Amino acid sequence: MKKNPVIALPPLPLGALAALAAAVLAACGGGDGGERNAKPGYLGEVRQQSYDGSSDDLLTAGLGRSGLAAATAPGFADALRPTAAELRRLAIHTNYRAMLDMTAAGGYGTFYGPNVDAQGRVTAGEGKIAGTEYIAFSDDGTGRKNVTLMVQVPDSFDPRKACIVTATASGSRGVYGAISTGEWGLKRGCAVAYSDKGTGAAPHDLMGDTVPLIDGTRATAAAAGKQAAFNAGLTAGELAAFNTATPNRFAFKHAHSGQNAEKDWGRTTLQAVEFAYYVLNERYGDRNVLGERLKTLKPGNTIVIASSISNGGGAAIAAAEQDTQGLIDGVAVSEPAVELPASPGVTVQRGSAALPVVGRTLVDFTTYANLYQPCASLAASVSGSPYAAAFAAGFASAALPIAPNRCAALRTAGLLSATTTAAQAEEALQKLRDYGWEPESGELHASLAAFEVAPAVSVTFANSLSRASVKDSLCGYSYAAASASGAVAPLAPEALASMFSTGNGVPPSSGVQLINNKGKFGAARDFLSVSVNSGVADWNTPGALCLRNLVTGSDAAARALQAGVDETRRNGNLRGKPAIIVHGRADALLPVNHTTRPYVALNRKVEGAASKLSYVEVTNAQHFDSFIGLPAVLPGYDTRYIPLHVYLNRALDAMYDHLASGKALPPSQVVRTVPRGGMPGQAPALQPANLPVIAGTPAAADRIEVGAGAIRVPD
Repeated sequence: MKKNPVIALPPLPLGALAALAAAVLAACGGGDGGERNAKPGYLGEVRQQSYDGSSDDLLTAGLGRSGLAAATAPGFADALRPTAAELRRLAIHTNYRAMLDMTAAGGYGTFYGPNVDAQGRVTAGEGKIAGTEYIAFSDDGTGRKNVTLMVQVPDSFDPRKACIVTATASGSRGVYGAISTGEWGLKRGCAVAYSDKGTGAAPHDLMGDTVPLIDGTRATAAAAGKQAAFNAGLTAGELAAFNTATPNRFAFKHAHSGQNAEKDWGRTTLQAVEFAYYVLNERYGDRNVLGERLKTLKPGNTIVIASSISNGGGAAIAAAEQDTQGLIDGVAVSEPAVELPASPGVTVQRGSAALPVVGRTLVDFTTYANLYQPCASLAASVSGSPYAAAFAAGFASAALPIAPNRCAALRTAGLLSATTTAAQAEEALQKLRDYGWEPESGELHASLAAFEVAPAVSVTFANSLSRASVKDSLCGYSYAAASASGAVAPLAPEALASMFSTGNGVPPSSGVQLINNKGKFGAARDFLSVSVNSGVADWNTPGALCLRNLVTGSDAAARALQAGVDETRRNGNLRGKPAIIVHGRADALLPVNHTTRPYVALNRKVEGAASKLSYVEVTNAQHFDSFIGLPAVLPGYDTRYIPLHVYLNRALDAMYDHLASGKALPPSQVVRTVPRGGMPGQAPALQPANLPVIAGTPAAADRIEVGAGAIRVPD
């Protein structure tokens, strides 16, 4: 019997062998035709850490409900050299508390919190969630971007009911900056995809030339190399010259990366979703004949909700607009920062009155607030508002008349016409109302001015949008620690070591102050500095005017910022995705007339009948839920305002039910909440009656009417 000859085949590369094996299996009916799971090219080294849900966990870093509620923050064994685990624990404690009212009377532990389960039931547990955390940089190979992406996968994740929720960092915070949003997803058994969106809390210390790493620990810039979470990018000569001229300064990523990060917030949020898919398929994906994981979990069998708050909410909206791959199924966000087109062609009406100024960009209305808010905070018509008395005592006393000096400086600049401080304050307040702030926002100006919110945001965004370097000292501003008198001083090394955890990325924060380099008597803390032209401390009016000119002017510096703004504008096209936006009517940081209201009108103009966007405007709600829980510092927030976070959770519930079971989304409406009342600092406990549900069929008087390019919100 003759045997068939043996034919020797040349060895095949592994990739070719895999392709051949897949083809043979497919031909024989045994192939699944699946695509191999591949790590995205923009991802660097992926670190992972599993948590047992007892000693440590995904949501509370082992602190549990009780530990997060504790005002005393977790400490370090060595304050100068905290470990990555210690920094993570403190970062979660700080960021969770920065977003929410942590008092029991304000709703923590009953309406929200780790111990409140996915069905809203209050449990006796600590709410710790076991699972695995994955973290990596997204970069182009240069080490200059290094956006931090993170995915948390709870042990309760079920690939048969796969879901992903995004929680892009709010404000300018680091990657844990939206952990309170991530909580909703973790409780549902969803993977949570986080991005710091190119911002972050830890700075480049220019004097010491140390930088943060991805886990918050610090290293010299030379040792860190491309693994620095942020490096200001100065040459050795530039760094030496800068330190000689302006010692003890810091550079922060959002302000000084030169990347105009906001233009990429949508893209990096989408990258976080892609990272989540990669992680999930590495864990749960089917295997091919070679044992390689396949892309088994994909958009067709996984629910993906883009969510977050504030700047993170704006990033979720941007991601939905840019989602050409169909990665996102729905959007549920709170108080989003969203930049509209230069001429959106929309109208906004409240009751029977049309609003004359709407749809301005964040840097526009924030630099406007930066000018007028210190003066407006003295208005007698809002003297009973939270912190107004303290503001007047601290900023308008005979010894330190900073706010009255700002009023006078605005008159000198031709921006106010009244001749007395009292009249100037009322005029400034009216200017804010005329520029788009709702009357309900007037009671918030004093507390926001005292906390330097508008100058902090204005300086950060002006630098970022202009792609300014720290060495440019845009409009004369810089960041440094300061003495009690306002003079620049070295920062305590312990504060720098922990800033990854304690900072918010937008100084003033964690001992770093906003500095006016151009003070008459030298560099000094911004609001204490003496202006060269007036010779008095007027809250650095020249700096505020310079920032405003970047928005309204036509010189080279203004054109640079305006070009950056144009890169961040959104188009209103959510690609037919169902979406819910909740926003507090009283929001004074991101006024509804410049953000959500005109965006909803723009979306209807762009998408027409295909629009699936619902808008829920909540009365007696404002931007900072955490302020409600500070009755000793801000008495009156507790009596006036309810936690908007409850309505974000309800919006997420509604979106999940819609995507999972087809339940109809609620129509656009005003939800009329009931303040807790009582005495400031002693408000009674929040009750269900204070927090009406989002109605499936709202009353006619509560229904928001949306047409093509027009929105009418009832009084």
